[in-house]
Amino acid sequence: MESSLLNEMVEAFKCLPGVGARTAQRMSFHLLERDREAGLRLASAMQQAIDKIGHCQLCRTLTEHEFCKICSNTGRDSSKLCIVESPSDVIALEQATDYRGHYFVLMGKLSPLDGVGPEQLGLDLLENRFETGEIKELILATNPTIEGEVTAHYIHQLAGKHDISATRIAHGVPIGGELDYVDSGTLSHAFDGRRAY
Repeated sequence: MESSLLNEMVEAFKCLPGVGARTAQRMSFHLLERDREAGLRLASAMQQAIDKIGHCQLCRTLTEHEFCKICSNTGRDSSKLCIVESPSDVIALEQATDYRGHYFVLMGKLSPLDGVGPEQLGLDLLENRFETGEIKELILATNPTIEGEVTAHYIHQLAGKHDISATRIAHGVPIGGELDYVDSGTLSHAFDGRRAY
């Protein structure tokens, strides 16, 4: 490639997850050759989002306000708190369930090898919420990875110190899935977590 600006654009797109050199190049050429107006809208939207979006002071999800819409909604059940790893998990649960409690977003999971400890996940803020006595049920909705399970266990113990009951979301065989296509770890977890029918 000849243009250094084009190289910079391709390199910029490569920062996105799952975008390699070829995809970044195709995206760059598409915007430059076919839709410069969309490129300008994209650049403007990204600039504004990066400048104005921060974290909710209560749940830590992404918002452009001091408190997000969920935390600001007085109609939600403040005695229930669902723990998730990322803001995208909040959106997924909001779209797929009828849960009407509050959330706490960890922005990651415990991973000592990567330098992620309780401080980086805001667990001191979470414990402050436990101390208010308002939370009666904690729903642990971290991902079913080793780090996610360790994080859930750590938070469960933290909640236990404050006599808060904790539940863990179920993991297992997806609806419509066939047992012989399900990996052994998922199948084992589903079998161990079976419930009355």
